Amino acid sequence: MTLLGTSSIDVFPLALGGNTFGWTSDEATSQTVLDAYLAGGGNFIDTADGYSAWVPGNSGGESETIIGNWTSSRRNRADIVIGTKVSQHPAFRGLAAANVRGAADASLQRLRTDYIDVYYAHFDDPGVPLEETIEAFDALRTAGKIREVGVSNYSPERLQEWIDIATRRGFALPVALQPHYNLVKRSEYETGLAPVVAAHQLGVVPYFALASGFLTGKYRSEVDLRGASREQMANAYMSAEGLAVVEVLDRIATAREVAIPTVALAWLRSRPGVAAPIASARTVEQLPALLASATFELTELERSDLNEASARVNG
Repeated sequence: MTLLGTSSIDVFPLALGGNTFGWTSDEATSQTVLDAYLAGGGNFIDTADGYSAWVPGNSGGESETIIGNWTSSRRNRADIVIGTKVSQHPAFRGLAAANVRGAADASLQRLRTDYIDVYYAHFDDPGVPLEETIEAFDALRTAGKIREVGVSNYSPERLQEWIDIATRRGFALPVALQPHYNLVKRSEYETGLAPVVAAHQLGVVPYFALASGFLTGKYRSEVDLRGASREQMANAYMSAEGLAVVEVLDRIATAREVAIPTVALAWLRSRPGVAAPIASARTVEQLPALLASATFELTELERSDLNEASARVNG
């Protein structure tokens, strides 16, 4: 376990992504995955109020509902750390104060709980004064509806502005950051966000940790991608340089007798400030390789080879 930033929240060093729940995994499969994750030592579940509104027939909040049904039926809420997000639910778009309050209450109802462990601003909302958003988050924390504040998809400048405003007003500082960060998407985080993270000791919880499946090794050509549920997202990483990273992952995984995702996630977990990469499992069979990353340690040479290959990717 590891502490999430400057908070007292202890998390397993692999967060289970809930974006598949109600999308590529039905409720029964999702609950089986959650059971297996908990049995494997996990306690950190990531979701958002907008998951999975993009699926035909869904309206948003399906993932939270499945998680809430699971914790309620298993009576394990006290053992689980839940992170969810606001700004993308079709009925609660943006970060105006009234919207933040309403969205939080709706998430609490779907999650069947009276508190959210980490509540993230999912995407920056430049149409709303940042101070208004921060004040709304702080009010939720004061009311006991959330334990800690997090931000996702913020620029370095806006993240620093959030911290500056919260410091000046005496509001709770964010403890967690969710950036897009992985072996084939490094430069934006490492050159801009990482210095802010280091200066304020934020816990980093990277999403797309496996690059929408690209870093699992199952997509080696555009033919492999055709018809996949994540075809469009994974295709964004397809390049000669990206495939070279996969080859290095494959070589290390073969030599160490582990799965490719284990190696990719272990690299990310070893990066400065990273508390827990987020990875999703559509089925229980995909979970062991993810869980193994929490304890798998790369050698210095293996890290160097991955760093060298990934540095050639324009991402």
